[in-house]
Amino acid sequence: MTTPKILVFPGSNRAGSINARLAGVITKELALQGAEVTRISLLDYPLPIFDEDLESEKGIPDNVMKLARLFATHQGVVIVTPEYNSSLPPLLKNMLDWVSRVSKDGTKPLAPYRGNHFALAACSGGGLGGIRVLPHLRDILVSIGAQVITEQLALANAYSAYDDMENLKPGRSRELLGGMCASLIEKSKWMDRL
Repeated sequence: MTTPKILVFPGSNRAGSINARLAGVITKELALQGAEVTRISLLDYPLPIFDEDLESEKGIPDNVMKLARLFATHQGVVIVTPEYNSSLPPLLKNMLDWVSRVSKDGTKPLAPYRGNHFALAACSGGGLGGIRVLPHLRDILVSIGAQVITEQLALANAYSAYDDMENLKPGRSRELLGGMCASLIEKSKWMDRL
């Protein structure tokens, strides 16, 4: 059993994103619970809109390969997603689609999602906390070979959910956060992807 490496990112690039804020809180909680955490922004990996003709003509974009390698070198992944019209934002869906096209790295096989453990979180300024997007994201990830843990977090009223130390205020959401992180760490400890 080793210290699991966990990748965390929000599915939003917007300045002041509440999902990026929640990703920061999750990163901190995972580290406190003993994980080795890598936090990224999709802003650092710009991608064209997925297009099979583009892929046929130019191959897999470099940033897709970088993301695929990141997924493959971590035992766990946390995605914190906004909810757009009860589903995923196009930024996140586009990235997931591109990375699903990767099957090798040079001559070596590479399966970025297969067998990896994923935890899902969402938040919103309203009362539902992005809960409607989570089943959509879960279905997509399962269909491309990821193992999505049961525990998840939908943070409602996200603008007022934090204390002065940038922690979630005591209550149900904080308990769910701790449980989700603990479950992901425990399941990820037993992953040997390399």
